[in-house]
Amino acid sequence: MTDLAALAVAIKAWGRELGFADVRIADVDLSHREAGFQAWLDKGYHGEMDYMASHGMKRARPAELVPGTVRVVSVRMPYLPRAAAGGEESGAASEAGRDWRTREEARSADGAAAQISVYARGRDYHKVLRARLQQLASRIETETGPFGYRVFTDSAPVMEVALAEKSGLGWRGKHTLLLNREAGSMFFLGELFTDLPLPVDAPVTPHCGQCSACIDVCPTQAIVAPYELDARRCISYLTIELKGSIPIELRPLIGNRVYGCDDCQLFCPWNKFAQASVLPDFDVRHGLDSASLVDLLGWTEEQFLRNTEGSAIRRIGHERWLRNMAVGLGNAAADAALKGRDDLVAALQGRAHHPSELVREHVAWALQRHLG
Repeated sequence: MTDLAALAVAIKAWGRELGFADVRIADVDLSHREAGFQAWLDKGYHGEMDYMASHGMKRARPAELVPGTVRVVSVRMPYLPRAAAGGEESGAASEAGRDWRTREEARSADGAAAQISVYARGRDYHKVLRARLQQLASRIETETGPFGYRVFTDSAPVMEVALAEKSGLGWRGKHTLLLNREAGSMFFLGELFTDLPLPVDAPVTPHCGQCSACIDVCPTQAIVAPYELDARRCISYLTIELKGSIPIELRPLIGNRVYGCDDCQLFCPWNKFAQASVLPDFDVRHGLDSASLVDLLGWTEEQFLRNTEGSAIRRIGHERWLRNMAVGLGNAAADAALKGRDDLVAALQGRAHHPSELVREHVAWALQRHLG
């Protein structure tokens, strides 16, 4: 196929067949993002995520990261579990399905519940998207013959949101995530860097307006200004990226959010349009949408490894898993009905002599909240 316009149309159709909700194409000029990215690094907002700075400006220069790249095919894939959106068979959100936010808010308010970010309850998205992007590349190759490409999914120095925004997949919200008028923000992004000079798509206009819901609701006020996130305060960073002790002053603000945080998405008006996944990969595993903090603190390392096989959660390891559960249980003491409750205290005492100093420290803090 030598007609590049026809090839672009075909690529989008093949992408949709592979489960991507939308496929768009952008050029590789992100020079307009370089100054802002450098300023973000200079402020130290990346915290311990040294990889954000380790590649210099390659993150904003796709052709330096993968020489020969002239276009980026950006894709998005919904991850809202099918059951959460009202049906196992259909990806269309039903009226009942739109209540998923209400259910999540109620769960966040239950101090004994373990609140795990929606995206992490199913299969590891890295594996799902990377495999399907590779299938898309192989399909293109059957038409064009060998061509230069490389696929990415949140796994390399790639400005995913900037590329997706440039391609027309959506616009960058004030919480820094990509927003789409038909799908909110509950989707993963992936990229196929290519040397094929495909025609590009036009960006869309932003539609956040004067809304500041995401900024106002952030438990730790990590969104320090519209479009600017101090990751060091973000609960997703604190529970996933941070390897050591969670700052004491931030622990009470985490509540029962023990792996990631969805608050800026839950309260975003556009997520009333969030779409369900059409894939079983993102269905909830091991009851992670209904588990209690006590149950999850009780997981042995063997159970943790078994239950998180093929999951993004496994990357934090058992030690940080226990750290996070201890913080959640400590915060349960803020509810008078839960403070000092026998089962919560017993669960914490069962970890009080854990070999890890990190675990012991957070368990001691939690016990002091209940018994102090």
